[in-house]
Amino acid sequence: MPGDSCEAQILVAGQRYLDRPTVLENILKDLFNVFQHKTCQNLKQALDILLLAMERHNHEKHIQISGSASLYYVVKSESLKRDWNVKVKRKILGTLLNGMLTHREDPTMMRNGCLTLCQFQIPADVLFDYKRLVKILLHIVSEHTSEENNFIQRAGIFLLNSLACQVDGQQKMLVGSLGAMEKMLLIITDKLQQGVCDDVMETAWSTMWNVTDETPVNCERFLNGGGMYLFLKCKDRFPDKADLLRNMMGLLGNVAEVPSLRHKLMTKEFVEEFAFLLDSCSDGIEVSYNAAGVLAHMASDGPQAWAVDQPDRDHVLFRMARAINRWDLRSGRNINYRSFSPIIRLAGVSHTPECQLWAIWALANLTTVTPEKYCKLVVQEGGLSLVEEMLNENSDQVKTSLHQVKEWAGIVRSNVLKWEEQGDLNLEFDG
Repeated sequence: MPGDSCEAQILVAGQRYLDRPTVLENILKDLFNVFQHKTCQNLKQALDILLLAMERHNHEKHIQISGSASLYYVVKSESLKRDWNVKVKRKILGTLLNGMLTHREDPTMMRNGCLTLCQFQIPADVLFDYKRLVKILLHIVSEHTSEENNFIQRAGIFLLNSLACQVDGQQKMLVGSLGAMEKMLLIITDKLQQGVCDDVMETAWSTMWNVTDETPVNCERFLNGGGMYLFLKCKDRFPDKADLLRNMMGLLGNVAEVPSLRHKLMTKEFVEEFAFLLDSCSDGIEVSYNAAGVLAHMASDGPQAWAVDQPDRDHVLFRMARAINRWDLRSGRNINYRSFSPIIRLAGVSHTPECQLWAIWALANLTTVTPEKYCKLVVQEGGLSLVEEMLNENSDQVKTSLHQVKEWAGIVRSNVLKWEEQGDLNLEFDG
């Protein structure tokens, strides 16, 4: 019988005893020791044995735990990463997820799995098995919540947030349909009861911010799950947490973009909170910016839709304009837009120029600070045509009564034209 005295013997033993789980368990432990001491010479052969062992013995918990522990070291290896292709990545991820789903109650297996998943490009590498990964991560963040499993929950929610970012609307809807909003709200409720605002709570809000982006059904799930109550509670309990406040207001900005849901934000208590946050300096301008965005969307429905006597609509709009005029147009931003369509819609709201003020400032700022990313979006989504109409005053639909709006519209046009010229110049050089 081959011994375990050196790597070559371990690998031979692994191949020979693949169908004898009791023996294989000890061989995988020996192989793990080789990885731990960073002395493995034949990564590809070791990977083959690990994947075969885990595939054949999915219900053998100890084989899954030992195998996944070694997989972490394999996928961490720079030499393997240089050579592996999509097929190998998918094989590793599929095998790992099989083990995680079968042994989802075992914290060690979940820990090993999360550590290994962190070595991949999320979400790009995992889109082929997106639904199963979301399912296991939602299980982790909602069930592995004890103090000793704190790392597992943190890793799980970090991965889930990464999965919800930079994906399309269909995947965001899928995440919502699997119960993500309800589970995030439960985590936040639990943290509130403990009186704790940690990275798990902040990331739960961030995850909801990501999955509500241009996804009305998830915005509705947030409201139906008591999300606004939790927003008020978190703001009162943790007033000095800048990241928390930014994440919450970013999410509420997404909710306010949905016309059919805006009336649910139209209460005295909520409007007072948004108006108060206009003067916030938390996280640079981000909280103030998001508060103004929420109010701009609410005001865009016209005076007749402003269903509260207090705060008075005109007074809120005055405070909104005062806040916007204080912001530095060159402020760096902690935000990521995939579409400008809600902002461009507001830029055309002539009946309430304060809505235009916020929208045109946003376009001027983003095309000034990140022209290579956002000028293209302005052109693609009709923003340049809109500012041209506004500046040329040749449309009754797109006009403004505020000089400042025109000034910033001119900056948007200038930024886009400069970006286009730069693109033409690069083409000349390339040619």
